[in-house]
Amino acid sequence: VLLQACGGGLVQAGGSLRLSCAASERTFSKYVMGWFRQAPGKEREFVAAINWSGRSTYYADSVKGRFTISDDNAKNTVYLQMNSLKPEDTAVYYCTARYNVKGVLTSSSNDYNYWGQGTELTVSS
Repeated sequence: VLLQACGGGLVQAGGSLRLSCAASERTFSKYVMGWFRQAPGKEREFVAAINWSGRSTYYADSVKGRFTISDDNAKNTVYLQMNSLKPEDTAVYYCTARYNVKGVLTSSSNDYNYWGQGTELTVSS
């Protein structure tokens, strides 16, 4: 499956932005979809994940309550709504997919099979 992420940009602290990830095929019956991010000089870290039914979500503590992951099955698209952005949210955000028919959510990047090209978010203070 090919993943195309977009929606990054420059936003002021406290602002909002929504990232989108379009998949090349219908993923939602077989895949767990996720978002990771990588800030300059840091390792890639988990942000959020959603299973194929959309009924289960999982968030990193650092974004819980501020970010929301959702999907649109008809469009084969996953979204990451980011509110109350902070400068420490600045990173390249990657969309990812994990083939898992049971819909088990995981925060380990090693568990994900497919990665998009990344979209950059900069949050100014």
